[in-house]
Amino acid sequence: MNIMEKKIDIKAHSGAARFFAHFISCVFHPLFIPLYVSLFLIFVHPSYFAGYDDYNKLWLPLRIAYNTIFFPAFTVFLLYRLKFISSVLLKSQKDRIIPYIACGIYYFWIYLVMRNNEGIPKILTAFLLGVFIASSAALIANIYLKVSMHAIGMGGLLGIFYCIMNSNTMLMTWPMAVAILITGMVCTARLIVSDHQPKEIVTGLLIGLFTQAAALFVVGQ
Repeated sequence: MNIMEKKIDIKAHSGAARFFAHFISCVFHPLFIPLYVSLFLIFVHPSYFAGYDDYNKLWLPLRIAYNTIFFPAFTVFLLYRLKFISSVLLKSQKDRIIPYIACGIYYFWIYLVMRNNEGIPKILTAFLLGVFIASSAALIANIYLKVSMHAIGMGGLLGIFYCIMNSNTMLMTWPMAVAILITGMVCTARLIVSDHQPKEIVTGLLIGLFTQAAALFVVGQ
């Protein structure tokens, strides 16, 4: 059997390993990645939001979370209650079709809002555009295989960090190292506690990486 198609037997792992894998999967759920990136850009990067006061620095990530976490999660919950999907965990490719479309709408909306705000740095606008493109690419890829949404999220994180590193606006040694470490943990966790094949993880990472690069090329820095 090709290693890219080999599945991981979760029974081969201890209960502690599976618990840790579930914990990592929850903390770094793909819905949370836009919020984490926005918090990094606002509170960690030394210059992108230097002119913002404390009120606006707190309000901006809340607006992003509202559109990238609350609306998508509530949509999935409604779809499950109305029996359009079989599980809120979106375990099948069929279950993921409507959520991908809905998320694409929410992501495009928050991108438009940020693009039309002249005070928002282009790097955040580009990132949100990349998130939208990634959700659209995932919808297309979902026709052929069940791409890991966690891997897409981590690929997007790596992609935007790489773009920041190339901009030479901040020393990205430790943030990039942490991002790579987290990506490895998340992808390993998905192999342990989900039915994803390695090729679905790798495809997700590539989608996240390349869509961020494409978005930055479109928006510019």
